[in-house]
Amino acid sequence: MFYCCGITEKGIKPRNEDAILLNNTVLTEGKMELRIDKPFIAAVCDGVSGENSGDIASKMCLAELAKQEFSSEFNFQQAIMKIHKQLKHYGMFHKNSSNMQTTLCGFAVDEKKQMYCINVGDSRLYRFRDSELKQLSKDQSLVQMLYEQGKITYEEKRKHIHRNIIMPVLGNNSAKPTIDVSMINDKAESGDVYLVCSDGLSDYVIKSEIEEILSMPMCMTKRLTELVKRSLKKGCRDNVSIIAATYMPKQII
Repeated sequence: MFYCCGITEKGIKPRNEDAILLNNTVLTEGKMELRIDKPFIAAVCDGVSGENSGDIASKMCLAELAKQEFSSEFNFQQAIMKIHKQLKHYGMFHKNSSNMQTTLCGFAVDEKKQMYCINVGDSRLYRFRDSELKQLSKDQSLVQMLYEQGKITYEEKRKHIHRNIIMPVLGNNSAKPTIDVSMINDKAESGDVYLVCSDGLSDYVIKSEIEEILSMPMCMTKRLTELVKRSLKKGCRDNVSIIAATYMPKQII
């Protein structure tokens, strides 16, 4: 059993190009919380603001993902590539949405308790355990590539002028996205928090600050609200979306 809550906030932007998915419900503004038993998918999409209709792309991507019959037999690669093609097709026949694109990052648990990390783009999945935050997804971005090549430091990666340049994502007209799907082999421990977020959080709130806020003695919804407030206070000019899924063994519920 997981206690899940999510928040998506447009911030100072005129519209929200982010969206979140919890228990087959797509949310484009506000908060949601619930308890979910396996199987489920929790995901964040961040529409690419440099292209048309990022808000449509993010919402459509999650709406299509919500229709899937998720189980241990589910083929993430096939299903997400199909969604990519649907976004492309929509853009081809709607002039104002030409080349609309979105990232996708998700946390999934099947009926056998196997957990998965799903990622296309630079939204992120973290695990928070024993007051320490660990990134489970890998950014598909130019600065991540430069960092892995040893050309920039971790601190330079955070502040790099090209940190918003990402690899092809869902809906891209000119190139196929790379769909990263990996099993999370560590068993969940009581109190583990799996945090999915858009770069409106990760670009502005550093690891130690996220750890500090997630360790606060308050309900998770308030902690997520505090994370959003911290991002906006630090000058975030983007939408901010966060999902937290906290593992709660049935024997302690």
